[in-house]
Amino acid sequence: MNRIPIIRLKTSNRPALAQSWYHHSHLGKHEGLFRNSKGMALVLTLMVLAIIFAMVVEFVYEIYINTSALHNWQISQRLSLLAKSGVKLATKTASERALRYPYTYPGILEISPPNPLEGYEGILSLRIEDESSRFNLRSLVFPNGTVNAEARNSLIRLLKALGLNPEIADRVIDWVDPDKEPRLQDSENGAKNRNLDSLDEILLIPGIGKENYERLLPYVTIYGSDLININGAQIPVLMSLSDSIDKGMAERVIRYRENLPFERPTDILKVAGFETIGQNLMGRISVQGTSFRIVSTAKEGDIKRVIESVIETPSENSLIRYWRET
Repeated sequence: MNRIPIIRLKTSNRPALAQSWYHHSHLGKHEGLFRNSKGMALVLTLMVLAIIFAMVVEFVYEIYINTSALHNWQISQRLSLLAKSGVKLATKTASERALRYPYTYPGILEISPPNPLEGYEGILSLRIEDESSRFNLRSLVFPNGTVNAEARNSLIRLLKALGLNPEIADRVIDWVDPDKEPRLQDSENGAKNRNLDSLDEILLIPGIGKENYERLLPYVTIYGSDLININGAQIPVLMSLSDSIDKGMAERVIRYRENLPFERPTDILKVAGFETIGQNLMGRISVQGTSFRIVSTAKEGDIKRVIESVIETPSENSLIRYWRET
């Protein structure tokens, strides 16, 4: 009987193939994890570097800001000293002019003096304004509390010359007079019932807006006497002295003093048209100021300090009525 040969297949390679597949499969997974770990480390490193860079930039910026602020502060302090020196210089100038001349002219004097601080490059400019050449709002009410009718009429004429509402006169009066009886419907609302301590208070008076205030400001004061210095008074203020003084007559006063300043109040009688009117002005006008506003401006680059002050009777011991530094 013939035997059928049996063919046996060798299977010894199967475990090896399986091991090889298993090895390569897991090796791929480990390599992927390794590559992912390297990527994450790179991202984290970049993030840390970005944070450090931002911190460095912010630190440098803070140093720059603080250094600039310190530098500006130092300049500002020097400018403040320079502006204060300017006030002293302007006071001395006003005092010397008062001793030299029997009159105060012009009403506004601008000076650009050399720098009084040696080795400093800041620029100093001075402006001296004669407060006596303006209408004094404190003249509206007598010390006993009654209204000065003559002063009220003068203020009304000033307001008309400036194109402002004449009712402003009564609003100011109600703000400062001691009674509480309104001249206008709302003119006693929140009234101070005392004299003005600063011209800025005008903005608090009902019915007087910022535009009216700015228009009126160059022509009024609360300092000095009630007499108006005709050597410095501007056209609207000159017109406020009398109903008989129109713009043309006020211009004649200005032209006259440009050639020859008034040395005494009676000199106004020499101006054409004032031969009779001038007599009625005696006791209401003067030729010399006793109160001066000094604006001292010190500047270096874009930084500046401004000191505004009002002094009375200019001398070494001048009385300071007002002081503001900005």
